[in-house]
Amino acid sequence: MDKQTSETTHDDPATGPDAMRWTPEPTNPTSIFGPVIDTYTRADALRDGVLIEADPALCREAGLLAPVALTAAAWADCVAWDDADNERKGTVQDETGRLWDVLYLTRFAVRRAGVHADRVPVELYRVPREGRARSARRTYLAAVAGLGDTGELVITVMLPDED
Repeated sequence: MDKQTSETTHDDPATGPDAMRWTPEPTNPTSIFGPVIDTYTRADALRDGVLIEADPALCREAGLLAPVALTAAAWADCVAWDDADNERKGTVQDETGRLWDVLYLTRFAVRRAGVHADRVPVELYRVPREGRARSARRTYLAAVAGLGDTGELVITVMLPDED
């Protein structure tokens, strides 16, 4: 039996010899979901103050190579500090030092969690800005790895109940 007579001809690409290489035409998401109504990018959130960018040089120094931003709530709880806070609390702190603590402990939490985690808890101690406490209290943040506006890796640090 020669090769020509032993082969079956296939008119349907789904069942032919190239079936494993054939894929259906991609479906246009607009045809399924309709047109995009609105978008809100990371750049929009940074511009609006919903996210606050951490100093890139400080991030690198702490061992975080991806851009890092904190939600406004996480910043207010764990980073924000001024001279009036020092006077009221009787402490000597500043925002750079408090941000360093957040970034360094975020790096520690990310390394401890491993490469397959996209959301990791970050435990840290900080003097609360509000209230009468003068000593550091334990609090938790969440560090979320995701894609930025152009597909680059970014990290967002937020309160545990934020998305």
